[in-house]
Amino acid sequence: MAKLNKKQKALTEKLGDNQKHFPVGEALTLLRELKTTKFDETVEVAMNLGVDPRHADQMVRGMVSLPAGTGKTVKVAVFAKGDKAEAALAAGADKVGAEDLMEDMQAGNLDYDRVIATPDMMGVVGRLGKLLGPKGLMPNPKLGTVTPNVEQAVKDAKGGQIEFRVEKQGIIHAGIGKMSFSDEDLKTNFNAFVDAIVKAKPSGAKGKYVRKISLSSSMGPGLKIDTTEVAGA
Repeated sequence: MAKLNKKQKALTEKLGDNQKHFPVGEALTLLRELKTTKFDETVEVAMNLGVDPRHADQMVRGMVSLPAGTGKTVKVAVFAKGDKAEAALAAGADKVGAEDLMEDMQAGNLDYDRVIATPDMMGVVGRLGKLLGPKGLMPNPKLGTVTPNVEQAVKDAKGGQIEFRVEKQGIIHAGIGKMSFSDEDLKTNFNAFVDAIVKAKPSGAKGKYVRKISLSSSMGPGLKIDTTEVAGA
């Protein structure tokens, strides 16, 4: 983190040992006041869940659409042919193809944030499992990325839909917008993200499900959020 000025030092001292829990609005205000960089930082939320993802009945994974968008440009590739390919292009897909797209990816061109496929193309996409899998890009029907409605899938991806997946230590995190967003938009995205995680509570989760939530910016401190204002936590 960059060198703090007097005002920022005072704010850092106000945080103390960072044991205080803040309402979302107050946390956003503090993040703005503590900002030391010139670029538009991402606002990130991290949640510590009471799950052990090593067990299948405790996995938390899914998609959520952030109402105010993500603030980033999402690059989408689509495996489709014919009318479906044309629909994907019309919806804003960056690259559409079939065997030719597979060969392009095999050549190392994997600079995509989302890969979508029609069901009939999974025979082709399956050959890319070792390339797409480790990057989290493998199309999955449970996530809506294997679908005959590629037009809507592309629009969702471009419009602020993000994927979430719990990590080994029971932590799940995502960017929910940029510091340039209004507090209202960031709160709306925060609520949408947290609500999706709460609704995705797996059957095997025991005890307290949402244990901790924190908000941070790309280069800023993590601020603990008061979970009493989170429904279902």
